[in-house]
Amino acid sequence: MNGTDAIALLPLIVLAGTSVLLMLAIAVRRSHGFALGLTLMGLAAAFGCLWIAAPLAPRQVTSLLVIDHYSLFYFGLLITADFVVVILAYHYLAKQDINREEIYIFFLIATLGGAVLVASSHFASFFLGLEMLSVSLYAMISYPHLRRRPLEAGIKYLVLAAASAAFLLFGMALVYADLGAMELGRMAQLISVGRPEDVLLVVGLAMIVTGIGFKLAVVPFHLWTPDVYEGAPAPVTAFVATVSKGAMFALLLRYFYRSSVMTDRQVLLVFVIVAIASMLLGNFLALLQDNVKRILAYSSIAHMGYLLVAFLASGDLAVEAVTFYLVAYFITTLGAFGVVSALSTSDREAESLEDYRALFWHRPALAGAFTVMLFSLAGIPVTAGFIGKFYIVAAGASSAMWALIIILVVSSVIGLFYYLRIVAIMYAMPDSRPATGALRLSSPEEAVLGTLTGLLLWLGIYPGPLLHLIRDLLPR
Repeated sequence: MNGTDAIALLPLIVLAGTSVLLMLAIAVRRSHGFALGLTLMGLAAAFGCLWIAAPLAPRQVTSLLVIDHYSLFYFGLLITADFVVVILAYHYLAKQDINREEIYIFFLIATLGGAVLVASSHFASFFLGLEMLSVSLYAMISYPHLRRRPLEAGIKYLVLAAASAAFLLFGMALVYADLGAMELGRMAQLISVGRPEDVLLVVGLAMIVTGIGFKLAVVPFHLWTPDVYEGAPAPVTAFVATVSKGAMFALLLRYFYRSSVMTDRQVLLVFVIVAIASMLLGNFLALLQDNVKRILAYSSIAHMGYLLVAFLASGDLAVEAVTFYLVAYFITTLGAFGVVSALSTSDREAESLEDYRALFWHRPALAGAFTVMLFSLAGIPVTAGFIGKFYIVAAGASSAMWALIIILVVSSVIGLFYYLRIVAIMYAMPDSRPATGALRLSSPEEAVLGTLTGLLLWLGIYPGPLLHLIRDLLPR
């Protein structure tokens, strides 16, 4: 690797260097505020390095990583999401009687793993990025280790991630045994030749899709995902729902969408079944929940199904729809779990529906922000979620996927019920109970939630700049 390659990899190098620097700083002296400041400076520096690396794109760095505008766009999305989560985590952890500094190391390493995953062009870097992300998440989910539920959630996520890794590794071995290549681009070329009789290839691809399904938590691979969402600290849950899934979907979109695998009827049928099951089951199971974090967990399963509808469509509109929807989903999910984090106390999280009763009368700004987030998840007009769903429907219609579009619309109507259920509880008349959580949000929390709410409304009214950016940066 030469100097030019190092400049292209500068965002990743800054993330890795910041995590090492933070580890050394914690070994010398513990300071929660200093750990936060160093982490935010590192993330800001990594984000700034995107402009330094951009003139060199596209560039293949060894056979493992490809740095192009697609990678840089998702680097920026993952780094920004981590920046928001870190701010939310600081004020959440300030209420806890635990050592707080080490979790920021995990945030940085997990973001680095997600970035490596996005830029992967080889099975080795694919698996390395996935494991950097997953191993960090084990520790982050169970970080309040003195409490039973986070520890239980961490163990359950460990089992899920181990199953995902096992399927992926076995699938990679079978694909390599058949094709004799580990570079993802080279494999796409070999598969495009047409090898329907190759049993090893078919089984290998099926196992890889299964492993990816576990990471995206789509049906039927969702298993303990709601339990993990419920048990993990609220800021960590936001990270799992955004950075982890976003990185995996970016890789899926780059290679599966561009290869001829998606023209195979059997593979296409598998993705169609998974999309339908995720949309319907995710929304139906959310109707049965009284826990806000579990409702958001099943909602995320449904939203992965919506994304698969656009993924299954063809043409540039599908790429734009998936990317715009992911951005809207990131903003909405970070905001929703940001509200949960802000309302949580030192001894419990604000996860019961009763914790939100009459919230508007106690905390009108917070209730208003959460309302916008829920409306965006439901796809109500004048929010980014509505524009995202509109583009998904347009992408599906361009490929005449009418059955999937009908199911998407029907399942979205079902989802509207449980979103409005939370809204109705927030605006119910107050009783004598005191307000949940702290009396007032900190200034950084107010700024983050206010910015996220404003972005949702802005993208819902004027999505043009983001759509133009997506069209300019994403590959054709």
